[in-house]
Amino acid sequence: MATPFDPARPREIVGSAQTSVSSTRLKLLAQGPGVRLWTWPALVGLGAVLAVIMLGFSASARGWNTPGVVMTAVLGCVFGYIGAKCWYLALHRKHLRHFGTAGACIQGFLVVSLATLVAGGAAMSIDIGSLLDATTPGLFLAMAVGRPGCFFTGCCAGRPTGSRFGVWSSDRRIGVRRVPVQLLEAAAALVIGLVSLFASSSLDAPGGVVFSGAVAAYTLSRQVLFPYRADPHTRRGRAVTIALCLVVLVGVGAALITSS
Repeated sequence: MATPFDPARPREIVGSAQTSVSSTRLKLLAQGPGVRLWTWPALVGLGAVLAVIMLGFSASARGWNTPGVVMTAVLGCVFGYIGAKCWYLALHRKHLRHFGTAGACIQGFLVVSLATLVAGGAAMSIDIGSLLDATTPGLFLAMAVGRPGCFFTGCCAGRPTGSRFGVWSSDRRIGVRRVPVQLLEAAAALVIGLVSLFASSSLDAPGGVVFSGAVAAYTLSRQVLFPYRADPHTRRGRAVTIALCLVVLVGVGAALITSS
């Protein structure tokens, strides 16, 4: 016989996992259990501001055209947001009319924002490799700030788990203990950002080396975490991608040792 629902108990234990039962208010039905939609734009926006400020300080320290670099970075954030939405639409085969309600993919943001930055740097006659290296710490520290927004809004959710290391979260449909992949990815971005900050400010590395190493490390961390996501993406090419990342990291390490 089924246990009657008690509205005074919003969470119940099912097996080894904790799940959420919500009321039938329209707002909860629209957002899902445990979802706080405002956190994503707030944290992502805060991360973008942090990245632009850090790049401005780096540009000033290097004697570059600081206002021009900062303006290019701001445009990169704007165009990158559009690119992230378009990437999501293409990935999920949705029509452009869904642009306003569509999600956003970090790959699209990185490709478009960095392309904007490279174009702006070339117009200002700034060495592209050095510009990318200067951008790297702020970029990954911004990800460390913004990625938890995905955790609180229920996107890119982890797989349900009965492990003691699981964290209660939602995929906008079911609230349950899950592998906190968004928080793990944020932690990886934090480490990469701090290491790249040290490398770009303390080591005399060739232009582009710090950026290449950071992108390889971040890509590797995402490939490691993909199987723990509720939507694990395709398995095709995962082993090749991991191998390529390791090769790049070895090459970056060799370049840093040689230049030190």
